Amino acid sequence: MPSVELQQQQWQRVVKQLRALPGVYVGRESDYRRFVEAVLWIDKTGAQWRELPAYYGNWNSIFKRFNRWSKKGIWQQLSYAVADLFDLENLAIDSTVIRAHPCAAGAKGGPHNKD
Repeated sequence: MPSVELQQQQWQRVVKQLRALPGVYVGRESDYRRFVEAVLWIDKTGAQWRELPAYYGNWNSIFKRFNRWSKKGIWQQLSYAVADLFDLENLAIDSTVIRAHPCAAGAKGGPHNKD
C-alpha cells in the first residue's frame, strides 16, 4: 500500500500557509498533518474514500473535512501557495460523481436499439 509522508520542510510550509488562511484552525499539527497526508494518499492512489487506510483516521470524517475545505476554496489557495513543493502535474482531486446514462451500460430500449 503506497503511503504519503510529507518531509518536515514541506509540512512546515504547508502548515504556515494553512494558519494564514481564513476559516482554517490548525489545532494539533499532527492531526492536521495526517489529514493532509490522507488527502494526498487519495490523490496518489486514486482510491475511493472508503479505501483510506485506518492509519489516517475515519475515512468519512476526513472526506467531510476535505469537502468543507473544497467548498471554501482552501485547497485552491493552498495549492497556489505550495505549488513548487510537490509534483502536482497530474493532480486532480474532485468530490463530484459522474454517472453514465443507462444506455451507455448496454440497457435495452430506446430509438436506436429495437431489442
